[in-house]
Amino acid sequence: MKIDKRAATALALALTVATAPLAAQNAAPPSEQQLAATAKSLKPQHGRIPLPEARATLDLGNAYDFYSPEDARTILVDLWGNPPASAEGVLGMVMQAGKSPLEDNWGAVITYDPSGYVADDDAASVDYAELLEQMRSDESAVNERRKGEGYPALHLTGWAEQPNYDKADHSVVWAQEIEFEGSPVHTLNYDVRSLGRGGVLSLNLISGMNHLAEVKAAAHEFASHASFDPGARYADFDPSLDKKAEYGIGGLVAAGVGVAVAKKLGIFAILLKFLKPLLIAVVAGFAVLKNRIMGLFGRNKDPLEG
Repeated sequence: MKIDKRAATALALALTVATAPLAAQNAAPPSEQQLAATAKSLKPQHGRIPLPEARATLDLGNAYDFYSPEDARTILVDLWGNPPASAEGVLGMVMQAGKSPLEDNWGAVITYDPSGYVADDDAASVDYAELLEQMRSDESAVNERRKGEGYPALHLTGWAEQPNYDKADHSVVWAQEIEFEGSPVHTLNYDVRSLGRGGVLSLNLISGMNHLAEVKAAAHEFASHASFDPGARYADFDPSLDKKAEYGIGGLVAAGVGVAVAKKLGIFAILLKFLKPLLIAVVAGFAVLKNRIMGLFGRNKDPLEG
């Protein structure tokens, strides 16, 4: 089994991220005034947002706020309490227009992976019920490690939305409902993957299950609001020139949700091209550390603080 250098680096970083929040969880959180001042310094943008690293464009109109990579780092690290590694490779974030990152809201983290053209000929044949069971079978080992590193245990409740491939705009949307031990509100992790000629644009929406309806609507809107530029579109693929990914739609989803050894779905190991350290850090940070921040504003009290 051969894992490329990029995947090996991602694995090392994922393990680093998994242990880093120990000190952060025990550190005193910033004051309400500090958080408010930091949030006020952000510079949201609107309309058409170019993403040159992905050769793509977001057409957000006035319904959403876009935050630059620098502002995204401020939100993820300074406001939400994630380690700095969680912001690496992030092209920006999207939120509802006019909503502060300190409010009970959702945030969409944008990344891009130049993994190559992902063929979609297996899209209709993937057994997502089997994939869900594979994910659950890994829980005990994952939770043993998480508890040893100071994280609460997690349980995958199920698909909040089963993976669905839209052949018209070449996008895959799926959502997981995750229960964190000690948290009264289940976490919602929504993924939107748009396929291009040379890779995949990812929008990962993080929120609570209480926001399922609005996050689902936003996720499906993003699938049509995100488009690759001419020459980088899915239809522009040239098999004589372009690299082809080593997996199809099933492998893309399996890697995205962190399933190990899934030969039937087109991957042979833990494919970390899409298993971003970001997801490990942001989901844990949103479920635990953000509750602590909300407590400063008289909202949710962190259940881990007793």
